[in-house]
Amino acid sequence: MPAAMPDTILNLLSRGAGADPAIGAPGAPSLDFDRLRRHARETVGALRRLGIGRNDRVAVVLPNGPAMASAFASVAAGATAAPLNPAYRGEEFEFYLRDLRAKALIVGAAAGGDSPAAAAAERLGVGVLRLADRSAEAAGLFGLEGGAVGDASGDNAAAAGDIALVLHTSGTTSRPKIVPLSHANVCASARNIAAALSLGSADRCLNVMPLFHIHGLMASVLASLWAGASVHCPPGFNALRFFAWLDEVRPTWYSAVPTMHQAILARAGRNRDVAARSALRLVRSSSAPLPPQVMAELEEVFGVPVIESYGMTEAAHQMASNPLPPAPRKPGTVGLPAGPEVAILDESGAPRPRGVRGEVAIRGGNVTAGYEDNPDANAGAFAGGWFRTGDEGFLDEDGYLTISGRLKEIINRGGEKVSPREVDEVLTGHEAVAQAVTFAVPHDRLGEDVAAAVVPREGRSPTEAELRDFAAERLAAFKVPRTVVFLDEIPKGATGKPQRIGLADRLGLTGGAR
Repeated sequence: MPAAMPDTILNLLSRGAGADPAIGAPGAPSLDFDRLRRHARETVGALRRLGIGRNDRVAVVLPNGPAMASAFASVAAGATAAPLNPAYRGEEFEFYLRDLRAKALIVGAAAGGDSPAAAAAERLGVGVLRLADRSAEAAGLFGLEGGAVGDASGDNAAAAGDIALVLHTSGTTSRPKIVPLSHANVCASARNIAAALSLGSADRCLNVMPLFHIHGLMASVLASLWAGASVHCPPGFNALRFFAWLDEVRPTWYSAVPTMHQAILARAGRNRDVAARSALRLVRSSSAPLPPQVMAELEEVFGVPVIESYGMTEAAHQMASNPLPPAPRKPGTVGLPAGPEVAILDESGAPRPRGVRGEVAIRGGNVTAGYEDNPDANAGAFAGGWFRTGDEGFLDEDGYLTISGRLKEIINRGGEKVSPREVDEVLTGHEAVAQAVTFAVPHDRLGEDVAAAVVPREGRSPTEAELRDFAAERLAAFKVPRTVVFLDEIPKGATGKPQRIGLADRLGLTGGAR
């Protein structure tokens, strides 16, 4: 393997041995590293002929699977990949494509003319490219079909400072923030994750995470490829098929959010024999707090360590991680700093001592240089070389990080981040709604779920079902409030600002976790 630290995704792909599997899928021939490298270069050439150069934004809307993993790596090798959730509605696709200033959109050939993403792109004048399936040759191989979106570009492959990946992250404002991540950022993160898990060429990841999220893209795909290991990509998470995949794929690890782990545990009793003969050497959890009892149950079922990690989009995923044995794992913590430097800061930016709570802050090569076109957000989040995460926590005497709460108001619904004000704006678009405040309520499986307090317009009496149906037509399903409470007045603070945080307590909803 090359001794130099790879600083671009194309260079990163050179770490794997040529004939070793890189990307696979159950029941399909694997794509080896040599073929993947050639495929990435071919994709860069195809993009250039279509008029797409370095740092041009290419939105990718594909179902989970090897083609999505391959498309991420191959598109990012020459342009900027912008994966989007296939479950978005047409209006959401239109917003994200416009906000990203996408030059092209990639969809699957099977999407046909019914794709809301393609329809949104056509309305905006964004070029639509369709994948030509070549999976019969190897998992993840594809061609690109469609007309040129500009003059042919003579650019070379992307450089370290170019933007490899852009993702939106939900915040406390109505407009989601764009997080640009350079090739140097994502390569540093892939290295950090691979080091934390001691990944090597013999490892095989079973990816159950959606590949429009930083968790799946970085922890499952890019960290595996950095280590010269393979990642197998079934068509999304399916608890009913998970244990069959353990037998078929023989993965050495998988990474998931706690809700997925809980769904797996629900079927573990009837699959004890599969769990006992599995090839797993570790299980990883991230993107939401892992209840200690779930960690204990997973370790009992699979007989391997469960590694809880802490990540976010702005850090290209991983910030801290519990270590592998023989070092201790501390349930309830997210482990030791695992890549970037971690500090606990007070409101003035001064560091706080061990055991004292404050805001978690990070700095390092995997951290974004800043939000795109958002000076207000950057002024609040970046100071003195640190990125302030908005999470509250503390470091114990051994340096393990505990997250004790969030200073931000985003709702973390089982790893899916929901911007409350985005939901507010949809609900207040209903003719019978005067005010709406969206907030988090506790949930026993998801950690948090979405609720909304609504003040009806005078003389109007909307129903909960009516507002949920209205929201479902305009938002992805995970953003639709599961509970709607009708009030005469929204609780406000001294400055007149609606009080999202603590609203579930005020309304007596904290005992209703479901």
